[in-house]
Amino acid sequence: MQVSVETTSGLGRRMTVQIPADQVDQQVESKLKQLARTVRLDGFRPGKVPLGVVKNKYESQVRQETAGELIGSSYEKALKQENLTPAGQPNIVPTKNEPGQELEFVAEFEVFPEIDPPDLGDVEIEKVICEVTSGDVDNMIEKLRQQRATWTGVERVAAIGDRVEIDFEGTVEGKAFNGNKASKVPLELGSDTMIPGFEAQLVGANPGESRTIEVTFPDDYASDEVAGKAAKFEVTVHTVSEPSLPDVDDEFARIFGVGDGGIERLKAEISANMERELGMAVKSRMKKQVFDALLGKMQIDVPESLVKSEAEAIIKARAEGADTSVDQTNVEDEARRRVSLGLMIGEIFKRNQLKVDPDWVRKLVETLAQSYEKPEEVVQWYYSNP
Repeated sequence: MQVSVETTSGLGRRMTVQIPADQVDQQVESKLKQLARTVRLDGFRPGKVPLGVVKNKYESQVRQETAGELIGSSYEKALKQENLTPAGQPNIVPTKNEPGQELEFVAEFEVFPEIDPPDLGDVEIEKVICEVTSGDVDNMIEKLRQQRATWTGVERVAAIGDRVEIDFEGTVEGKAFNGNKASKVPLELGSDTMIPGFEAQLVGANPGESRTIEVTFPDDYASDEVAGKAAKFEVTVHTVSEPSLPDVDDEFARIFGVGDGGIERLKAEISANMERELGMAVKSRMKKQVFDALLGKMQIDVPESLVKSEAEAIIKARAEGADTSVDQTNVEDEARRRVSLGLMIGEIFKRNQLKVDPDWVRKLVETLAQSYEKPEEVVQWYYSNP
């Protein structure tokens, strides 16, 4: 087997591999003989088909199959022979595959960069010091009360904090647009769920009143059809309801699955959850500082195939709602950052022979599981997959 390698770009390689003709032909001949013992053709008894007939009918197919097998095995041997480690999947193209000639194929791929981790001795990391206060817990309790509000119809004008039920129909430049009307829509005034200015113009409306509301869609509105344009809405207010919030007592605690201990236990659990989330946020902020410092200390060429794969993973995670931290326009930049960090950190682990402490892993899994209703099941789920 002859192998030659050339550099096509910084990390790009083109590897040409030639497999001797006699090796290919012998394997093809062997497969054809084996096929002759089993193939069924009209006019011949099973196992009695002449080899020449089998060759005429099947040699091309068998040669293609043999080439595929030899390319797969030879590719791995050639990489080992040349001490190459591809990053991502190669593009393999057969270039010669004729009887009596060597089998030749070309594999194009990228290799991993050589990485020399920098000295980080002068890097300074700022640790955020903060705490969860009783006021923070009280604010969370108030949010939970708002979520459990009940609504009672009133015969008075609508105010901020009230909920109105409305019909609306909108036009832009006198014309209807997609999604321009709806009926019996519940809307909490002050929630900022509608176009800016829409809710404020319903303050003071009576049940049964109709109003004309004029607003302008934001420039970055999701629909290009109306983004940045002035609109007019005809709105009918059917009802006005005011909220009634539950008392902060043991009965309120039971709504959230807290039995023994009542409201004090609920506050303790809220505090513990907030402390846990705060701790993870502080760690995340510190980790970002470390990563930024590492990237600032060194720049490396990264395989574009890995960047592409990472970008596809980010886009998929966003589509599934699992990752909303990356703006769509910055996907490639974020993918490049993640690949760079992964390669750098992997090399640091390798050089320093770092290993993960199983006890630390267990502690982290248990911490993550605490935010779920049944933590023990979450821990079991994690540990069911190595």
